[in-house]
Amino acid sequence: MEASPAPSARVDQRMFAWLMRGMAARYDRALGDRKRDLLGSLQGTLLEIGPGTGSSLAYLPPELDWIGLEPNVAMHGPLLRTAQRLGRTVDLRRGFAHDTGLPDRSVDAVFSSLVLCSVRDLSQTLQELRRVLRPGGRLIVLEHVAAPGGTWLRRVQGWSRPAWRRLFDNCHPDRETGEAIAAAGFEEIAFETIAGPVPIPVIRPHLLGVARKPLDA
Repeated sequence: MEASPAPSARVDQRMFAWLMRGMAARYDRALGDRKRDLLGSLQGTLLEIGPGTGSSLAYLPPELDWIGLEPNVAMHGPLLRTAQRLGRTVDLRRGFAHDTGLPDRSVDAVFSSLVLCSVRDLSQTLQELRRVLRPGGRLIVLEHVAAPGGTWLRRVQGWSRPAWRRLFDNCHPDRETGEAIAAAGFEEIAFETIAGPVPIPVIRPHLLGVARKPLDA
């Protein structure tokens, strides 16, 4: 197992790591079978952005090469312990999704779970993920997204965005992530909208599914 040297975690990073461990457990109880369907047949190399404490590792084929980019160093220890318990070798790096540092066309799939809501620049991040994917590679997402325009929930998401971003590590409750993925040039988009397992209206609905990088890109 490899991890980049990193400074000690700040108090806010440790608090967020604690919060996300509980959130990940809830998602796995509700959506574990769906995650297994999305991740269980992957081959080659998977890049996971913002893997948190490593809840996805249990759903991956044992022979899959896994690279994780996790900027919150408080997540690293729990993730490495999870990998050790599963007997999995991981390449864990302290990095950001908008600037992965990976070569062009170097991974077969990218997985993002509750991450694209909080990246600094969604368009830049999606272009970076498209760059590192091999032609035909898959972008797999499980993300909460904006409610339909004109609904009361969409208005609540907009009103709450400033405070929500400050409290939850730049999370945008009203990001139109599905539309942004299409605009970034992905194709064969097969997304499904679900309520999601967390009974907090401001982070509903959720988007679940796969998009592909074009074969000629």
